[in-house]
Amino acid sequence: MNEPGPSLTTNLDLLRWIGWAQQQAGLEWIRERDLSHQQSFVLGYLVKAPGAIQRDIAEISHTTPASVSSLLQGLERRGLVERRADPDNERSKRVHATPAGTDLIAGFDTAMRDTEETILAPLDQHERATLHALLTKITAVLPQPTRS
Repeated sequence: MNEPGPSLTTNLDLLRWIGWAQQQAGLEWIRERDLSHQQSFVLGYLVKAPGAIQRDIAEISHTTPASVSSLLQGLERRGLVERRADPDNERSKRVHATPAGTDLIAGFDTAMRDTEETILAPLDQHERATLHALLTKITAVLPQPTRS
């Protein structure tokens, strides 16, 4: 079993290490689909919020409208998203993931659940329940993260 190095001795260091492992698995899954982190985030957002406008995408992705425009152009060239005129405002475009875009990112949630299972594999059910209870107790007093 790999023991943490001397610099990974605090609880928060160990939690960061776990978070890093989860993030790396997610990034690898994204890279296998030839997407950037931002592209996959926007594509996932559009699957959950079809017909979003570019301004909403910029806000949720914490980026500029110009960056979103460039990102969407790349996704459009690959046939993963399409912009459609808003029936109520012809000058406004609504962005939708195409079936190809939806299919490309399908399975991400399952992959992340599998990663969680891999990370928690050394723990039995009782230990997992204890860990969950302790993390829930800690996070109950922390500010809530903003969803994006």
